[in-house]
Amino acid sequence: MSSSNTRATELFSYRKYWAECFGPAPFLPMSRREMDELGWDSCDIIIVTGDAYVDHPSFGMAVIGRVLEAQGFRVGIISQPDWTSKDAFQTLGRPNLFYGVAAGNMDSMINRYTADRKLRHDDAYTPNDLGGKRPDRAVVVYSQRCKEAYKGVPVIAGSIEASLRRIAHYDYWSDKVRRSVLMDSKADILVYGNAERAIVDIAHRIASGEDARQIRDLRGTAFVRDRVPDGWTVIDSSNIDKVGPVDKIIDPYQYIDASDDNTKTNCAEQAADKADLEDKAQVIRILDPLSARKEKLEKSTTVIRLPSYEKVKKDPVLYAHASRVLHLETNPGNARALIQQHGEREVWINPPPVPLETDELDNVFELPYQRIPHPAYGDAKIPAYEMIRNSINIMRGCFGGCTFCSITEHEGRIIQSRSKDSIIREVEAIRDKNPEFTGTISDLGGPTANMWRLNCKSKQIEENCRRLSCVYPSICKNLDTDQTPLIELYREARELPGVKRVLIASGLRYDLAVETPEYVKELVTHHVGGYLKIAPEHTEEGPLSKMMKPGIGTYDRFKKMFEKYSLEAGKKQYLIPYFIAAHPGTSDNDMLSLALWLKGNGFRADQVQAFYPSPMASATAMYYSGRNTLQKVQRGGEIVRTAKGLKQRRLHKAFLRYHDADNWPMIREALKSMGKSHLIGPGKKHLIPARQPHTWRPPAGQKMLSQHTGLPPRSDGSRVARSTDGKKKTFSAGGKFGKKSSRAAKTRRGR
Repeated sequence: MSSSNTRATELFSYRKYWAECFGPAPFLPMSRREMDELGWDSCDIIIVTGDAYVDHPSFGMAVIGRVLEAQGFRVGIISQPDWTSKDAFQTLGRPNLFYGVAAGNMDSMINRYTADRKLRHDDAYTPNDLGGKRPDRAVVVYSQRCKEAYKGVPVIAGSIEASLRRIAHYDYWSDKVRRSVLMDSKADILVYGNAERAIVDIAHRIASGEDARQIRDLRGTAFVRDRVPDGWTVIDSSNIDKVGPVDKIIDPYQYIDASDDNTKTNCAEQAADKADLEDKAQVIRILDPLSARKEKLEKSTTVIRLPSYEKVKKDPVLYAHASRVLHLETNPGNARALIQQHGEREVWINPPPVPLETDELDNVFELPYQRIPHPAYGDAKIPAYEMIRNSINIMRGCFGGCTFCSITEHEGRIIQSRSKDSIIREVEAIRDKNPEFTGTISDLGGPTANMWRLNCKSKQIEENCRRLSCVYPSICKNLDTDQTPLIELYREARELPGVKRVLIASGLRYDLAVETPEYVKELVTHHVGGYLKIAPEHTEEGPLSKMMKPGIGTYDRFKKMFEKYSLEAGKKQYLIPYFIAAHPGTSDNDMLSLALWLKGNGFRADQVQAFYPSPMASATAMYYSGRNTLQKVQRGGEIVRTAKGLKQRRLHKAFLRYHDADNWPMIREALKSMGKSHLIGPGKKHLIPARQPHTWRPPAGQKMLSQHTGLPPRSDGSRVARSTDGKKKTFSAGGKFGKKSSRAAKTRRGR
């Protein structure tokens, strides 16, 4: 199958592997004892995962394991192994075909660190919520250990962590651009996005004797090769997004504009080098911009060259350019292969996988999952499982395109929906097989609650579209927004005997919801458990335009519907809006305006979210580069300001929690420096009071500097406040409290 062919082999149509005779396992084995009980002498495939093994279709290792089992393969699981040596990776013996490596349902770095880079001590995907059971950058570490465990066994890397690191990417935790995870992990193939099609094809081809290092034509895969093969046409990415002169280094794959004064003297050399390369490769074509635009190129043999790792590492503008080009090449219908040079080797990314059809997705979700954790965990609680045990995933993908979110980059923009009958069968299975079921389905959703069965009205338009979002800046006229089928699904599910309530807990896209008022009525009347969480994210146009989110007016429209239908149903229900602090494009004034809006509407956020620069997200490219990747990236283009320093990021979070007295000193200082002192006072029109409450104590560890006291200075410039032990402290005008403290400070500084 060509890597650009949008037709795909039906997922369950392959001839089954001979080990099918063993039948499905109650649980995929995690020990040699379980293998013996199943009559296995070996595993064909071993999946190494950073999550606890929960045999439930919401957990990636269970889905991939059961899909491969349905193809006839014997699949074992090594869950959260000790990564300090290869021993734990040899627990199940040598796999006959390959190791599959996954960090888990979450990126291991996001799972382990907060947005302020502080260490987390919990992990919802680990028994008893214990942190530290997986390594940082788990895909790299696990892959390396698998390579050590058994020489020559192929390693196939997957999961969202690998998916979002398939090219050179900005790494927030080290604050630098890192190489593709392929280069560091040494994996033979990286599978990105929804992996069922690729992993099944890989398994059958390796089983038939094909070398994993020769499998280079599968969609949804990435790998490393030495050079561009013969027969391909190479287009420099500047043909798509003209970024301007790059450097003076002659790259035979990169077109250099002869009109540029900096490169005129090199044109003759460049032409000679280019001719020499084409002569050696014989049939590799390297097109200039004009030819690339005029020719109708064959997608199956056309590859786009992104700026190299070395270049994007040094030049943030080129990084932004590469990010934009990658996002423009994510539609399975028109995407072309991408290459990015890393030193002397090429990271090659094939076009995205073809989405699963409804019957294929039904089959995936109706495999023989036990829907509980593996018995090896005993009575231990796994929080992530407890949250989703009675929830049902009805679709995949998201066409919202929110720049801070990784769902679109991972699952794609085309919605893959299960059939209503399949969903209802799963509701009945939960009701009939779970003795602890109390009658409540906790969620019918997915990446979003209300995109089920919403797709482009025209297949031809869909396959040729390069929009980054179907709903921003406005809802596309070609998008089917009718949510009547979803209403029917909700009604049928809640009317099943033994089902008392069906709640909707997935994120609601309210700009779509208001297009079908009957849907809002059904949702509010029957499927809200008192509170409904939605995410306007901000109120100001600056940050909203960088998020690709609708204006706050759409939220107001939904709020009116919500309140109207709640009143008609005789229910007291409340909206809980979520907002993001410190997102690229957000100024201090934007956060102040949001804080005033929150106070004016009576909202007091208990938890706030600071922007987290996850790999590959468009907003992360803006954060790192300072450029707007939602438009053509040019050196003289729009500059995007971002709160990067810890002090400013904390201030933005403090504005979201304007009601918390611990944040008042910081907000007072900011309001004064912004010329907004009139917002400090006791009235309703003021944001915060002028003084701290008498019972207030500074948070543990907070320095008691003069600007934190909230009290006016004495005539000598000193201030008085209470410390955490309740004793009064006098601060000098310089912020120190007494000679002893001053000496201690000097000692800490090494004086």
